[in-house]
Amino acid sequence: MRKFPGNAHLQAAVSLPRSSPRQTRAFSVQTNPSFASLENTIKLLKSSADTKNLKFGKSIHALLIITNQATPDHVIQTNSLINLYSKCGQIKVARRLFDKMRDRNLVSWSGLMAGYLHNGFPMEVLNLFRNMALTDYLRPNEYILATVLSSCADCGSLVEGRLYHGYVLKSGLVFHQYVKNALLYMYAMCSDVVAALGVLKSVPGSDGFTYNSVLKVLVGHGYLNEALEVLGSMVKECVKWDNYTYVTLFGLCAGLMDLKLGLQVHNQILKTNVEFDEFISSAVTDMYGKCGEISFARKVFDGMQTRNVVSWTAILAAYFQNGWFEEALKLFSYMEHEGVMPNEYTFAVLLNSGAGLSALGYGNSVHALAVKSGFKYYIVVGNSLINVYAKGGNIEAAHKVFSDMVYRNTITWNAMISGYSHNGLGNEALIAFQDMLAAKEPANYVTFVGVLAACAHLGWVREGFYYLNQLRYEMGIEPGLEHYTCIVRLLCRAGLVEQAENFMRTTPVKWDVVAWRTLLNACHVHRNYRLGKQVAEIVLDMGPDDVGTPEFSLICGKVRELLTEIEPLGYMPDIATVVYDLKEEREEDYTSYHSEKLAIAYGIMKIPPEAPIRVMKNQRMCDDCHTAVKLISKVTNRVIIVRDVNHFHRFQDGFCSCGDYW
Repeated sequence: MRKFPGNAHLQAAVSLPRSSPRQTRAFSVQTNPSFASLENTIKLLKSSADTKNLKFGKSIHALLIITNQATPDHVIQTNSLINLYSKCGQIKVARRLFDKMRDRNLVSWSGLMAGYLHNGFPMEVLNLFRNMALTDYLRPNEYILATVLSSCADCGSLVEGRLYHGYVLKSGLVFHQYVKNALLYMYAMCSDVVAALGVLKSVPGSDGFTYNSVLKVLVGHGYLNEALEVLGSMVKECVKWDNYTYVTLFGLCAGLMDLKLGLQVHNQILKTNVEFDEFISSAVTDMYGKCGEISFARKVFDGMQTRNVVSWTAILAAYFQNGWFEEALKLFSYMEHEGVMPNEYTFAVLLNSGAGLSALGYGNSVHALAVKSGFKYYIVVGNSLINVYAKGGNIEAAHKVFSDMVYRNTITWNAMISGYSHNGLGNEALIAFQDMLAAKEPANYVTFVGVLAACAHLGWVREGFYYLNQLRYEMGIEPGLEHYTCIVRLLCRAGLVEQAENFMRTTPVKWDVVAWRTLLNACHVHRNYRLGKQVAEIVLDMGPDDVGTPEFSLICGKVRELLTEIEPLGYMPDIATVVYDLKEEREEDYTSYHSEKLAIAYGIMKIPPEAPIRVMKNQRMCDDCHTAVKLISKVTNRVIIVRDVNHFHRFQDGFCSCGDYW
């Protein structure tokens, strides 16, 4: 028990923390009968708030109550207490103190508003400001307006933000750096890039913090060209770059995939005294990876003195983004060897690498590890699990992951819709799309690729064009090659090959060989040889792809054996789609040893009978192979899953999930 001089009948038990000698000395010098001078009391409360020492601050509050100094009439002490409880996370206590005050000044309102904002209650800030506006004697200062604008940003309330922007202009407080930064943050977070850039240009005197904040939001929201414009202004005004600036700029270069700019920024940082820490190193690694320079990325990674999970995830992502899936999976073993624990983003890269290889077994292993590590319910992990299972042909497992997810975003829905479409489940894909809209999840460019692919699989022409128009006119998104290729596939599936050919010739898009091959196959299926000959010439002009063959005699022998087994079922080599000028014998030989036949033959030789055979192909599956694999699945009693550039084909008992349209 510590006794204070004066008023001997008033004794207070105060437990002073041993780690606060300065605060203890502050008490020891008090000789005033009222326990402490106003100045020292404010200092003690401020110190408690700044150090978040709630226990000590509450002790001071208790003494103020005992000495009758903590009444609503003591505005300065109450403001200090509001500040204390707000900074220590006790916002409800701060609000009770505020509500009991008879007279409130700007500090009272400002302290509680800042407390609500920092404790994650931006709507309460806006409610308080509306109440404050009803008073006739108070006018908000720059700190209050900065807090209010930041709250609008956190709420995404652009309408109110614009209203308060007008108030800022009338008050002349826009020239205060706090207010300007808050305005920029508000417009950037609400995706009004034009307004954000307008504030940057109209109000002089931007500092490094301002530029860093704007650059981060612009890059984070994908406004890369606007970010370049801000970078130009930053250079023009000779604003000093710090670590934060460099990390954001490397992100900008990565988003633009601008290797030249990335090299310039990298060279600039080497000339300065900025510390090349783990965050900058990781950003550089990510930039080189996204620009396709995997060797540069690895060189930066290998040069790091210390590597954390961010660094490892950056190099793993670099390998994944450049299609080096196996290398990414192998590198993960070295990460484990160094004792670095993966985070949710690491798991996402690993799962998506497994999806790229259709390595369903590896996906199962990583799934188990993610569950064991506590990352099962992270949304980025769930999205990647859907992707790996869907691309591995296990759509049931993908749906289970989807159903178990606590939170979903647009990527989640897109993965499920595309998964259904690529596995030949068009109806399920469209049902998922309707559920997505009902859940008020915004659809985007990728969403409609999956939706149109589903319509193409079902042959629903009217619905396909409806969704194409919805994408363009209702969503304001210009369709791309992927969408138009789905329409070509849709028309071909419906037998409208002439309309498909006309659509391709009249649509202003640069068609690739995949679309023309789709039309070529439709000409064969519907026996339109006149148009087929014209399309074949286009395909040949674009450069025919070589069909890869493994050269092992055993595999070729197994292919011949399988083809012999299916001949009694009516199989005859289909050479009608061979567009090369070959003799009949060579045409037949050409189709007999396509890569999928060789891969399936090898799978039958090596994979246990109870396990499905999975084949990845980066070209469209030809008619002859499709017919042959259906019959092979019947005579061997095997489940064969082939993923080509368009679809998953699940062959079983002589049937294919695509219904012979792909």
